[in-house]
Amino acid sequence: MTIQIKDSLFFIHSKGFSLILEQYHDYLMVRHIGKNVTSYNNSNRLINKDHAFSPAPYADDRTFSMDTQRQILGQQGLGDFRLASIVIANKKNQLSDFKYKSYRIYDGVPEEKPLPFPYDLNQQTQTIVFELVDNVLDLTLEIHFTVYEESSTISTYRKLINHSNERLMIKKFDSFMIDLEPHDYTSITFQGAYGREKEMVRSKINQGIHSIASNRGASGHGQTPSIILGEKDVNDSYGECLAIQLMYSGNFHATVQKNQLRELRASIGFEPSVFGWELSPQDSFATPATIINFSSQGLNHLSHVSHQFILDHIVRPEYARQERPILINNWEATYFDFNFDKLTDLADKAQNLGIELFVLDDGWFGNRFDDNRALGDWTVNEEKLSHSLDHLIEEVHGRGMKFGLWFEPEMISVDSDLFRQHPDWAIQVADRPHTYSRNQLVLDLSKPEVADYIKETLSHYLSTYKIDYVKWDMNGNITNVGSYNNLKENLMLPHKYMLALYDIFDYLTNKFPDVLFESCAGGGGRNDLGIMRYFPQVWTSDNTDAISRIQLQNSMTFLYPTITMGSHVSAVPNHQTGRITPLETRNHMAMSGNLGYELDLTQLSDSELSEIKENIALYKSIRPIIQLGERTRLETVHPTNEFAYQFIGDEGVVVTYIKVLSDVEFTESVVRLKDLEKDALYEVDGDIYSGEELMVLGFVIPVKQEDFYSKQIILKKVEEK
Repeated sequence: MTIQIKDSLFFIHSKGFSLILEQYHDYLMVRHIGKNVTSYNNSNRLINKDHAFSPAPYADDRTFSMDTQRQILGQQGLGDFRLASIVIANKKNQLSDFKYKSYRIYDGVPEEKPLPFPYDLNQQTQTIVFELVDNVLDLTLEIHFTVYEESSTISTYRKLINHSNERLMIKKFDSFMIDLEPHDYTSITFQGAYGREKEMVRSKINQGIHSIASNRGASGHGQTPSIILGEKDVNDSYGECLAIQLMYSGNFHATVQKNQLRELRASIGFEPSVFGWELSPQDSFATPATIINFSSQGLNHLSHVSHQFILDHIVRPEYARQERPILINNWEATYFDFNFDKLTDLADKAQNLGIELFVLDDGWFGNRFDDNRALGDWTVNEEKLSHSLDHLIEEVHGRGMKFGLWFEPEMISVDSDLFRQHPDWAIQVADRPHTYSRNQLVLDLSKPEVADYIKETLSHYLSTYKIDYVKWDMNGNITNVGSYNNLKENLMLPHKYMLALYDIFDYLTNKFPDVLFESCAGGGGRNDLGIMRYFPQVWTSDNTDAISRIQLQNSMTFLYPTITMGSHVSAVPNHQTGRITPLETRNHMAMSGNLGYELDLTQLSDSELSEIKENIALYKSIRPIIQLGERTRLETVHPTNEFAYQFIGDEGVVVTYIKVLSDVEFTESVVRLKDLEKDALYEVDGDIYSGEELMVLGFVIPVKQEDFYSKQIILKKVEEK
């Protein structure tokens, strides 16, 4: 980890990862991003030439054009026809011309409260700040890059400072942008929909603009605020690749543009169609942070770099490596139809199975007998529970389990006492009808009194009751943005909402550090690094079907560590897909994350309960390997029908194999493991193998003639005799 300055060159080095910039013609130009380079003498120089229709800022030099230079800042209207990364409107136009002025270097990481930023507990970081100025607008632009001694990661963000006496409107302000030299690039994004979040989409990048974005007020089920760029043939074991991840949970875009010269511009930041920010005189505005991970050894290694960075610098340190409890959630067991006896019967079964956390989901408060009413009325319905909430919690704790409670604090039902008292608290347009999601509206957190209400409500429950876990849900996206009577305030509302939400998260997690918070947004509708900075666990998807979960969980753990992923065993036929899968397969899939159960245990047979009890006991023995170990995707013979992955921990190795559909007249599959100790010995079902044999030759997976088959293999490292 070093930041070095040599003449006009800036070498920004993390572990095995370099960004080289050069001050050139008063601008910062990109000379390299990728594998570590410690010396540079312009071997890959960009040859300036007179490209047709690429205008020049100098009348006597037609070979220099901002349209053809590789930059870290794209500006509008002065000859660069690619997408701008910053657009500022003044009274006359939307032009800017930020030029390099100076730099400074300091130890540590930056912070821009209430935005979430990476932290550094071990003082192993260094930051360089470039200061750029536009003298016409009297603005300063800071571009920060932070390097990490133990990670192939660079983080970055940008900050705009208004020294003028004029109010300006920021219309676009990307957190990160970079121009890359011509190559045959591949992009990987994670898209999908509700119930099938984070579907991996791999695309060849052709000339034009290719973008994913969310304008929902949340990162969304259908897209993830990240993009991976790799060389053409990059795969799990080969090739250079970059992961660009925005640490933000609201509206965003991630865009790549291939121009007429076949060069690539990549950028990520606020989605500009629903963003605006008034920058007052002497005020400043910061973007969210962007995390850039690098691998020269393929996508599996990129996953490992991202996982480790998130655990070391994003997830709250007290939870980053704290094993997660096995839980039972009553939602799919009861939905809204429960009472005290039903809940305690469920708790009795859970206790006997060895479950550690009982979670009471939606329906415990107000007049909440369905999802059409009572959101916002956070008063315990003691008539429904037949007792106080305290009594239920005591019953759960008395059975040796922790207690968790569901909240949806950001939403409000029209049929609620809260809405009748404060109809103006909902985001709305005064002269237009509401737009509903599940008959509910979104509270306007940009109003301080609304944010204070949420803080007070959650603080009351967490102070009054012995609650160990909170499931924070969010089942609506932001529409009808028009709470204010002027356009500029309404353009600022979505980001003000996110700033207020992060402030609430920061307040609650600091005030109640012993409470485990899990984020849910109708499943994975807000599953991103911004959320993970506060909530160390995310509900991956409302789709609990084991076969659907193959894709869901493989894709989530592409960039996010296993310990952040909730994964539950549910009933069959599955409530989302109607599919019937073996209990063993459901257990194996759920055991590949933070294990939980979401089914009516009181309706299971003795043999099913016995199988679950055995699996829970087994999971407890391998939990450190699953949750804290290194997860790696393995190659299979038929990658669209067979899936395998491994976890390596201090105590051994766990391999999970799933075959979706049975077939005829095929030889048995062989799975080769990765990253074992070559000379170490591993015991599998009484047989001893060397790490070298398991990596080079692999081992055979005996497969039954049945659909939805799975097998879990546990390797114990043994001492050589």
